[in-house]
Amino acid sequence: MNPDTPHDLDAGIAQRLLSLRQQRGLSLADLAAASGVSKAMISRIERVESSPTAALLGRLAAGLGVPLTDLLVAPEPAPKRLHRRADQALWRDPGQGYHRRQVAPLDPATGVELVEVELPRAAQVAYPPWSGTPYAQRLLLLDGRLAVDYGDEHYELDAGDCLDLAVDRTLAFRALGVRGCRYLLVMAAPR
Repeated sequence: MNPDTPHDLDAGIAQRLLSLRQQRGLSLADLAAASGVSKAMISRIERVESSPTAALLGRLAAGLGVPLTDLLVAPEPAPKRLHRRADQALWRDPGQGYHRRQVAPLDPATGVELVEVELPRAAQVAYPPWSGTPYAQRLLLLDGRLAVDYGDEHYELDAGDCLDLAVDRTLAFRALGVRGCRYLLVMAAPR
């Protein structure tokens, strides 16, 4: 499940981005207008000429109205009960060093997926509100400290804190302290 090289990851992202854009009947200009990402950048990503950052992927996912996972991880053909760490898809943001591990993909029966995120010290990732149906998230901070801006609301979390939010507003995550942080996102698809 873990591609061997960053190029393999970028190629998978490119394929999924192009496929999702075409499934929705969107031109490069349409997606650029919906996401705020230039046509040139979208084209470079689709041609595997650029490694997108987490923030850029977030804007594209919002413009497409899909969860970020849909750009990062290929759908599994059949649900599994056991998700071994070695088989979990891991993506690294080329700019921030942000790590995103797909612990458990979206389960069609429950509408739930699990994602583990590691933000290095002082790293910040911001996302616009999703253009599709917003989905709920529950964030459990596993280690470190984390600041979350959820629209106009600001939260500072310590290890063990849990925050409920959705993707209906702008979101920004910033690692606080000297070590960075690690958190688990439990996401529930709209039902």
